[in-house]
Amino acid sequence: MDLFDHSRQAQLAKDAPLAARMRPRSLDEFIGQDAVVGPGRLLRRAIQADQLSSLIFFGPPGTGKTTLAQIIANTTSAHFIALNAVLAGVKDIREAIAAAQDLRGQYGRRTILFIDEVHRFNKAQQDALLPWVENGTVILIGATTENPYFEVNKALVSRSRLFQLKPLEPPDLYRVVALALEDGERGYGDRAITLAPDALDHLVNVANGDARALLNALELAVETTDVDSDGHLHITLAVAEDSIQQRAVLYDKEGDAHFDTISAFIKSVRGSDPDAALYWLARMVYAGEDPRFIFRRLVILASEDIGLGDPHAITVVTSCAAAFDRVGLPEGRYPLAQATLYLATAPKSNSTMGFFDALAAIEREREREVPSPLRDGNRDQAGFGHGQGYLYPHAYRDHWVAQQYLPSGLQGQVFYQPSDQGYEATIQIQVAQQREAQLAALVDGGGALPEVLTYSPNDPARDRWLQRTLSKTGEQLGHLRDRLFDLAPPQRHHRVLDLNARTGLLTWEALRRVPEGGVYARVHSAQDHAALEEQVAQLPELARPVLVHADFEALATYLPAHTPGIGFERIVGRNAFAQAANRDRFVEIIQQLLAPDGVVLLVETIPRYSQPISALLDPADLSQALVKRWHRAEAAIANSTADARFNWQAQTLKDLFKDAGFRAQLTDDALDTSVYISAALVQRWFAVDGTPPSYRDQLAHQLTEGDIAAIHQCCQRQLQGQTVSWRSTVVYLTARRQCDTPRLPLSVE
Repeated sequence: MDLFDHSRQAQLAKDAPLAARMRPRSLDEFIGQDAVVGPGRLLRRAIQADQLSSLIFFGPPGTGKTTLAQIIANTTSAHFIALNAVLAGVKDIREAIAAAQDLRGQYGRRTILFIDEVHRFNKAQQDALLPWVENGTVILIGATTENPYFEVNKALVSRSRLFQLKPLEPPDLYRVVALALEDGERGYGDRAITLAPDALDHLVNVANGDARALLNALELAVETTDVDSDGHLHITLAVAEDSIQQRAVLYDKEGDAHFDTISAFIKSVRGSDPDAALYWLARMVYAGEDPRFIFRRLVILASEDIGLGDPHAITVVTSCAAAFDRVGLPEGRYPLAQATLYLATAPKSNSTMGFFDALAAIEREREREVPSPLRDGNRDQAGFGHGQGYLYPHAYRDHWVAQQYLPSGLQGQVFYQPSDQGYEATIQIQVAQQREAQLAALVDGGGALPEVLTYSPNDPARDRWLQRTLSKTGEQLGHLRDRLFDLAPPQRHHRVLDLNARTGLLTWEALRRVPEGGVYARVHSAQDHAALEEQVAQLPELARPVLVHADFEALATYLPAHTPGIGFERIVGRNAFAQAANRDRFVEIIQQLLAPDGVVLLVETIPRYSQPISALLDPADLSQALVKRWHRAEAAIANSTADARFNWQAQTLKDLFKDAGFRAQLTDDALDTSVYISAALVQRWFAVDGTPPSYRDQLAHQLTEGDIAAIHQCCQRQLQGQTVSWRSTVVYLTARRQCDTPRLPLSVE
């Protein structure tokens, strides 16, 4: 770039629209889209680590697609090439690929190819990209306002991660305006501007989630308003209304918004919701949809979803369509609304779908001959007897007679099922009775059961193998895991915190469920941490969970320092509450780490309801008096108020979360697992002065040393080396914030 080019670029940047000047340059400046680039999300980590794979950003205008690409360009060490599909062609693609090959061959440097409006490329142009994306010559980043599943080559989509960007929320738009008015270099921070609160509210409301439209309106308001005698510029509601008079509605007659909106409209009419039907109708009309297209869909619906529920529906809608053609717009909106309301409030029946069942039968069955009585007998009745035996319905009472009209082999086949709605309800019994009479009139046919076509003998070896692999304990833990996550299934972009990873039961499931999000896992012991680290090392770096070896207090300090601003949409834990030394503080830490719309999911084993060891033995080896004393001792342990492991139950957990402002729900379940009683386990049970206190230490409060020795010997004789069924009670807790603190809109004056 020579001196003249540099000067020209500087002048272009200076004269650029406000929306272009205020475009964020880093992730810290980026506003909104927390579900995609929030703290801890996969994409944010990938950008920060400069480990990107091919990406496609999909979303409406003004949501940050191109901005994200430019942020990547500013942060990556890879060579960055940007093309716009509206202007570029195959020649430009070839030049970009050639440059990428040279850089890769000479310097080993990667190339990121950004294509804005990638859906504008035709199939041949998209196909030209495929081999170079496939072999890693370029990392593709595409941006599109259209659904990539429809508009982008399927092969490219399958090799890319898709991120959907949503319209910005009002709090985000308030921040955009605030930054524009505060920034003296790129915005209007060097001017004395007073923006009335109602003017700001109008701009944000009408911008409809589009940051670019908002900044364009603000720029127009500022640049077309004169300053007062004091050099101040006042933007009033009237000025704001002149700057952005009509809401920006995302609606492309050949795009996603078109199909999504008409789908919502039809489903609302089908669902008999006149309010929703009018809303979606108004949205289409406001966006300029062709009313004739809407009428065509209503005519279809009148037969498909109403049919004989109200036979007049088709007449009403076609009459309204004819009236529209006669009067046109804007008065034609009246018959359009009338047709919509009539269909939305009409009784519904989809019995016309029976036609498609008949069509499927024709495609499925071999062609059947027309029964002889139904054939045309005008030409060959004498020769072939066609038409003979036909019963003329008008010659009979009620103009109906029982006879078969279906081909041989299809007698008794039912295609039409009258509903119990509207007009059809009045003919339902009549149709059923006539059908029964026709079936009774059958003289042939029948229904033999189909043959059993396959058979295989029992395979004892296979069955034994299945029994070995289907561990009951593993199956039950898997059920526990799945049930916990199903209480509030996370979305793919969510961030999940596992409060007690230990074996990784919940951590690995979280990784599967949030591939574009992030998983953080707290580990209590160094041994468990080392074991999980070894497993985690097998995963790609970006797919790994963040392991934290800490107690809860250290966790609360570590996470905000490691990932500032992080909030978890799901906080899960198995037997995490039992590790909390300070229960109130445990709930407080969860509250601090939970995202505003987050959910806490805990599954806890309640020790006081766990398996009594005395119930596992045959009491015949001990005296009855000792057995009674042993039972009383175990009951005292279970009801202890001094031992933190036993002095709580399900309601305790629920009350703690309710007192902290959560809506908490509990469900409990009995869990039977197979436990192998090893010599080491028995030794731990009867260890002296254990930390925490052992089972023997607990018994010592109620029993003598002689009693404990006798029980110890009995456990060694009967249990050691055996696998027993261990019953425990688990409780599932689902906790949501009682009421989220509302985000106050930003007002700038």
